[in-house]
Amino acid sequence: MCGLVGFLTSGKWRADEVALPILEQMANAIIHRGPDAAGYWKDENSGIALGHRRLSILELSVAGAQPMQSVCGRYVVAFNGEIYNHLDLRHELENYQWRGHSDTETLLAGFSSWGIANTIERCIGMFAFAVWDKAEQQLTLARDRMGEKPLYYGWQGQGNDSAFLFGSDLASLKKHPAFKAEINRDALSLYMRHNCIPAPYSIYQGILKLPPACLLTVSLRQREPQIKPYWSLPHVAERGVKNSFIGTDVDAVNQLEDLLKNAVSQQMLSDVPLGAFLSGGIDSSTIVALMQMQSSRPIKTFTIGFDNAGYNEAEHAKAVAQYLGTDHTELYVTPKQAMDVIPKLPALYSEPFADSSQIPTFLVSQLARQQVTVSLSGDAGDELFAGYNRYIQVHNQWNTLSRIPEVLRKLMATSLYGLSPNSWNTLLKPLEPILPTSLRLANIGEKLHKAAGVLTSHNVDELYLGLVSHWQPESIVLGAQEPSTYLRGNSPHLGTLNSVQRMMLLDAMTYLPDDILVKVDRAAMGTSLETRTPFLDHRIVEFAWQLPQHLKLRDGMGKWALRQVLYRYVPKDLIERPKMGFGVPIDNWLRGPLREWAEDLLDETKLRQQGFLNPIPIHQRWAEHLSGKRNWQHHLWDVLMFQAWLEHQEKN
Repeated sequence: MCGLVGFLTSGKWRADEVALPILEQMANAIIHRGPDAAGYWKDENSGIALGHRRLSILELSVAGAQPMQSVCGRYVVAFNGEIYNHLDLRHELENYQWRGHSDTETLLAGFSSWGIANTIERCIGMFAFAVWDKAEQQLTLARDRMGEKPLYYGWQGQGNDSAFLFGSDLASLKKHPAFKAEINRDALSLYMRHNCIPAPYSIYQGILKLPPACLLTVSLRQREPQIKPYWSLPHVAERGVKNSFIGTDVDAVNQLEDLLKNAVSQQMLSDVPLGAFLSGGIDSSTIVALMQMQSSRPIKTFTIGFDNAGYNEAEHAKAVAQYLGTDHTELYVTPKQAMDVIPKLPALYSEPFADSSQIPTFLVSQLARQQVTVSLSGDAGDELFAGYNRYIQVHNQWNTLSRIPEVLRKLMATSLYGLSPNSWNTLLKPLEPILPTSLRLANIGEKLHKAAGVLTSHNVDELYLGLVSHWQPESIVLGAQEPSTYLRGNSPHLGTLNSVQRMMLLDAMTYLPDDILVKVDRAAMGTSLETRTPFLDHRIVEFAWQLPQHLKLRDGMGKWALRQVLYRYVPKDLIERPKMGFGVPIDNWLRGPLREWAEDLLDETKLRQQGFLNPIPIHQRWAEHLSGKRNWQHHLWDVLMFQAWLEHQEKN
């Protein structure tokens, strides 16, 4: 896990005495991504400059230093990530003159032997890289299949002052003199809908994110970037559904277990201490169980807890850790410790980002980094194996609800909105012991308010958009036009997929890479911790899409096949409980210790002077939230994180 930076220019920035100081400043802006070493390479004649910050994981010697040049001399690469099957690839490259044992060198050997695109198709891993081809005088940028590693790019400046900038973080691009920090209001409208900015957009005009599973080529003679996918998740989904697994349920579970074992084994390869996040839920428990069964010593596991029972999974994680025999570390976090993270967020997330679970994610990363340099996580299990409650609701209820007259559904929704989420929680708490497990939902009041949104939807696509939307952008962002995305105006062809499968695919293409993986990458790299996600091994992704829906959704619950794998290692009664998000009580904090901070950021005069947001709906929801009438924590957190980010940009 590292960070890369660079630029390509035909103008005044190419001279060595100018380019090298700029390159160093760009790299130093992301020193947290790679605190162990820095490296630079440039060619004044061709106008290319590459920089790298290194977090040493494999090949700790100078033989792993970057930017790295191929033995043949044709390619120079700055690489961020891990190629988990690189030892297998080395066996196919028997005659190569190896200088070390890093996966970066393996990648370069592949480029020399097979070409860039063919090499990437053979790789299993997470990565973003920039490679300069001296023969073609061409730059290639690449990003892994599921979007674990970030990569920004774009032309900035005019004429002799122009440069094509690229890097792992916007903070590094901002250090180039050609960078123009002009906020993209259209991207801001997407942020207000989704609490993050989906690829390919970024918060700045002229700067984009490379979408997952894509290669970009650009040169001084071909200045318009050319982007081509080398793998397609929609194609994987459609192909998997058409050619679904035909063995028995036991066969499916056996094959899934074998794939997971292999992925976990490959991702445990490290020359530095390694551990895992453990929440005690299905996904992280499965990863830890498979790690422990393949390890000769106790795996180090980490969790954080809160005294607030509605947000605490630490006791469940501890029970799983004790059963598996891991070397477990837990930290119960005080509200003050959690809130102390908030001032760090604008710098950690170089563009506005408002998934409040960013706070505990940073804290558990910080905890893990005290003992390890690499940590495995259970992210993506929900998207691949139908774990979110919305899949279960659509599967179990939509066909029935859609037959109810719309007028009646709206009346039902109004009734649900009639009580605040907290009031619903209080009212229904006594009934919890007699409810079936599938209905024992944590924070059921919030779920009922979401259900009200389901009741007013005309179809599943509208339902899904409503579930994943916060603000309606036109009501809050001034002077913006919401761009098209996979969810609005640019939907992938999903003709063969049913309603649940459509939602799962859209989550895997949007929510997963744009929210979940961004959250984990930035939070972990903020502590110089590498995270790895075995579920995102593309072989597992492809197999998951071959599994028929009844192997995911069964008996009112999701993740059926994955649960069966886990139950081979951990007793069922340690796992079965209501699904709980990884969050913090932002709603209560905004009414209490964070109120003064929030009111300063939401000051109406300030909002009007800045000219980005309409203060009227913001203050309406702020007043309703303070009164306890409604819980607008997510909407308000979107605004607050943008305001905090904006203040940080003005000061830096």
